[in-house]
Amino acid sequence: MPVEGVIFDMEGVLVDSEVYWEASRRAFAEQRGKAWTMDDQRAAMGRNTVEWARVMQERLGIDTPLEAIIDDMIARILARYDARVPVLPGAHAAVRTAEGRYRVALASGSPTRVIDYVIAHLGLGEAFQAIVYGDDIANGKPAPDIYLEAARQLGVPPACCVGVEDSANGLRAVKAAGMYAIAVPSPGFPLPDDVLALADRVLPSLEAFSVALVGIACAAMMNRATLPVNPCTIRPGAQRGYSAQF
Repeated sequence: MPVEGVIFDMEGVLVDSEVYWEASRRAFAEQRGKAWTMDDQRAAMGRNTVEWARVMQERLGIDTPLEAIIDDMIARILARYDARVPVLPGAHAAVRTAEGRYRVALASGSPTRVIDYVIAHLGLGEAFQAIVYGDDIANGKPAPDIYLEAARQLGVPPACCVGVEDSANGLRAVKAAGMYAIAVPSPGFPLPDDVLALADRVLPSLEAFSVALVGIACAAMMNRATLPVNPCTIRPGAQRGYSAQF
């Protein structure tokens, strides 16, 4: 069973926006006399809209309706994007590289309006055969639902997909879906060792992404599983130049 699909997260993977979310949530909290910590931020990262709003509501101990929290946060984030969309190094090239060899999807827990804004800015809409919005998925990351839906829309078995993620919740979702996982930790938000251990490959940035890497990540997973046969296909010669990727 060769790798046939690559599924990207968006925020923290294609754009360096986790700092926007952290600063916006911190400002939201401070305006209410509350504190928003890095532990709070990590608990919210990767979740779908309703779930991260609920995390904010619970951790801040406020009774503000979820819809009001969501509307406030989306307005803050879009205002920051209007000023600058922080595209991460290698983001365009990674998606285009994946598009040239695999079926490609986006699976993001961000609000629909935010996803549409960023994808339009990146000019990558046509590169994705499927875009799965967290707002349309009942159970957000770390549940596997959004990745399973992305695989379904691509017409690819989950076992033949690679998920590219930056957050703990995202990596857990990829692995729960039975996919290979490539971790690209968001700048400023390092992952603990136990979370990094979930990944089949860890990259410093998407500049290191390649077709060869996808095959190597697959092989690493199968080696850890100690299966006698590697069901993933690495194209002939794909490992030539591999060391230059890292």
